[in-house]
Amino acid sequence: MRKIFAFALLIGMLVSTQPVLAAPFDFTIPGIDALADVVGNPQAPDLVIFAAGNQYMAMPDLVAAFQRAHPEVRSVFYETLPPGILARQITDGGITFGGLVLTNAPDIYLAGKKRMTQEVQAGIVSAPISYATNVLAIMVRKGNPKHITGLVDLGRSDVRVAMPNPAWEGIARQIEASYVKAGGTQLQTTIMKTKVAAGTTELTRIHHRQTPAWILSGKADAGPVWISEALYQSKATGKIATVRIPAKENAMAIYQAAMVKTAPHAKAGKAFLAFLQSSQARAIYAKYGFGKP
Repeated sequence: MRKIFAFALLIGMLVSTQPVLAAPFDFTIPGIDALADVVGNPQAPDLVIFAAGNQYMAMPDLVAAFQRAHPEVRSVFYETLPPGILARQITDGGITFGGLVLTNAPDIYLAGKKRMTQEVQAGIVSAPISYATNVLAIMVRKGNPKHITGLVDLGRSDVRVAMPNPAWEGIARQIEASYVKAGGTQLQTTIMKTKVAAGTTELTRIHHRQTPAWILSGKADAGPVWISEALYQSKATGKIATVRIPAKENAMAIYQAAMVKTAPHAKAGKAFLAFLQSSQARAIYAKYGFGKP
């Protein structure tokens, strides 16, 4: 009996001294199904991809084509959340959606060049490759009831703007730079400070889901997005239109991909990086409105 008690006491001491791991940060967004950006079986996948959210429409075709070329990669799990959220997920070791906790470590990280540079400098990813580009546009309701012709119109007090949050979404900085090109720092201040305070600019946490939802529901009148998103939503819903931004006021995104240094499936990751540079992958991105690298 003494031996049993001593053994139980030892086990209790070992358990009590183990560190208690905090749950990863919560990315639950009221009214938005963030799990729409979590695709595949997270249990024992052969490849894990973290891709910037604006690529969500291209990922199903891309992954299917990759698996046809590499049938040995039977299970692919991927996320298409904002790049800042994906980066934090890598460093925090996971993410929480309400009561669901995901701790999959990625093999591949896809993001804009600026964000990728930060992750390279932080030692999180290896040398990246470029595979696509994009430009900005304005998403509005079909028929353009507010008669929005350009970025300057987003500064009007009667226009409710869905604006990506600079804290998480890389597109926000490029949009702000375009505001300055179109109407100087006064336009940027009006949209990002004055109208935020007035409630006529509302910041998103996941713009590729929230902006079209808000426009369709009437919560917002317009939202600056990548043109690929506006074109896709126009076809998908039939209720959204695209206002193009002239080149002199526009910004270009350069999309890059890199191996995560702690990739658990390095062989599959390298194969996916090679596939991203193929003519087949570039044709898929072109189908969804993305430009060449």
